[in-house]
Amino acid sequence: MKIISVVVTYNRFELLKVTIAHLKAIGRLSAIVVVNNGSTDGTAEWLQEQTGLDVISQDNVGGSGGFYVGMKRAYDLGADWIWCMDDDVYPEPTCLNELLKHADADDIGILCPRRIREGKVFVNECRQINLANPFRPMHRGRLTPDVTTATDIEGMVFEGPLISRRVVERIGLPNKDLFLFYDDTDYSLRTVQAGLRVRYIPEAIIQKKLFFSDDTWTAKFQKKKKKHLYQVRNSAYFNHHYGSNAGVRYLRPFIDLQGYLWGAILMAILRWGYSWSDVADIFRAYSNGIHSRLGKI
Repeated sequence: MKIISVVVTYNRFELLKVTIAHLKAIGRLSAIVVVNNGSTDGTAEWLQEQTGLDVISQDNVGGSGGFYVGMKRAYDLGADWIWCMDDDVYPEPTCLNELLKHADADDIGILCPRRIREGKVFVNECRQINLANPFRPMHRGRLTPDVTTATDIEGMVFEGPLISRRVVERIGLPNKDLFLFYDDTDYSLRTVQAGLRVRYIPEAIIQKKLFFSDDTWTAKFQKKKKKHLYQVRNSAYFNHHYGSNAGVRYLRPFIDLQGYLWGAILMAILRWGYSWSDVADIFRAYSNGIHSRLGKI
C-alpha cells in the first residue's frame, strides 16, 4: 500500500517544521509532498535544505490550488491513499494506523481524523449538507465533541483527511479556483455524490496548532476583508451550483450576503475601515459566485 502525504504551506515556517517532523516519524509514508504557496518567511530556503521531501514551489494560489497540485503529484506517483493536511496540524503517532483500520471497505472514499486544539476537541464537520431548504442551515447535524464512534459525514475539512485513490479516479481533484473556503466541503460532497463514503474516525487524533501573525492591526484587517470576499463568493457558488431548487440556488446566497453587505455599509458610513468601494466588492463577489466566476480575487 502506497501512502503519500500532501502538506500545503504559506508563511508558517515554524509550524511547518513541526508538521514535517511528525510526518517523517511515521514509517508508513512512501513520500511527503510539500506545496509551498509562495512563502516569504524563510520556508523556501529551509525546504531546499531538507531531504526526503518532494517540494513543489509556486505562487500563492490558495489552499484549493495547493491541494490540487499536491494531490495530482501524489496521484501521479501512484498513491493508493493521499493524506492531506494544512501546515498548522500534525498527526499523533497512531493517527494513520487508526484511519487505516477503516480503509478496507470498497465504498470508503475519505477518512477524517479528530482534531484536538489546546487539549479540547475542535470539530466543525457535519453529517449532512442541506441543499433543499434555504431557510435551514446548510451544515446539518454538526458533529459535537462527544462523538466517539466512526460516523458518516458529508462536510469535512482539509486537516488530515486520508483520501483513497478511487476518489480521484471518480471525481478528479479539488476545485483549484475556489482559492479559500468551501474547497473541502465541495470535495467531500462530490465524493458522497459519487457513491463513496466520507467517515469521521474519532480514534485517529491530529493536533491543531494555534498560530499568530506579526502583522499590524491594519494588515490583519485588510486580510480579513479579503477573506470575506472569498466567503461570500464561494458560498454563493456552492449553493447555486449544488442547490436542488431555486430557493437554495438564489435565495440562500442572497440571505447570506446580507450580514456582510449591511455590516460593510454601516462601517463605510462610520468610516471604520470600509469604503463604498469595499461595499461594491462584496456585492461583486456575490454576483461572481452566482455566475461561477472563480479564481484569485
